[in-house]
Amino acid sequence: MDNIIDEQTEETVIKYIPRNATLNALAEFFSACSDVTRAKIICALAISEMCVGDLSRILNINQTTCSHQLRLLRAADIVKQRRDGKIIYYSLKNRKIENVLLAGVDFLNL
Repeated sequence: MDNIIDEQTEETVIKYIPRNATLNALAEFFSACSDVTRAKIICALAISEMCVGDLSRILNINQTTCSHQLRLLRAADIVKQRRDGKIIYYSLKNRKIENVLLAGVDFLNL
């Protein structure tokens, strides 16, 4: 089969495609964000740090579901927690996550 692109373009593409480890991490990140409940939690935490009780009340989901989804978001390195006495507060681990959400909304023209 004949190549259609030139050699320089091919070399550039090969050079700049991320390593498999990076691509796997990217796929895991988007997978973690792909659930509607997790997306709601991420959006809420982009506004303010919150505990499970507040998140579950505001988002109208039960606390068990909220805790489970937060555990998945922590495992994906999207959310962090801090303890204040008996209460655990959750927040986004990196504020750049907001930019990803806003870019998605902008892309969808919402």
